Amino acid sequence: MTVADAPDQGPDATYFAYLAAKDWRIPKCRGCGAHVFQPRIMCPACGGEAFDWVVPSGAGTVHSTTVVRRRSADGGDYNVALVDLAEGVRIMSRVEGVDPAAVRIGMPVAARLADQDGDTIVVFDPAGGDGR
Repeated sequence: MTVADAPDQGPDATYFAYLAAKDWRIPKCRGCGAHVFQPRIMCPACGGEAFDWVVPSGAGTVHSTTVVRRRSADGGDYNVALVDLAEGVRIMSRVEGVDPAAVRIGMPVAARLADQDGDTIVVFDPAGGDGR
């Protein structure tokens, strides 16, 4: 069964089913064309209830960032970031491929899928000259 074969599941379950299939998609309202994230049953822009699941560009910009400090034995420090996608929605993730403290507000980033403890997640890498 594919994700499209299970239209009766909720929006969060659909989102994670796509990720489990190594396919990142976000909802796009059929009524007004607004992209929506976090997935929900009603479009916050127009109140529409019908969505298409589309592949986002993956292009984004860091909106906010912080460093979570951990001992080296626990994996070391990591970054938590809010990223504004080109589609106009914001997603919480992390920026990899650069020291966690080097992530800056306004930094252009590019999404990729990564494996974390057997699950597929969305992470970001610096895009362009910022942070590389």
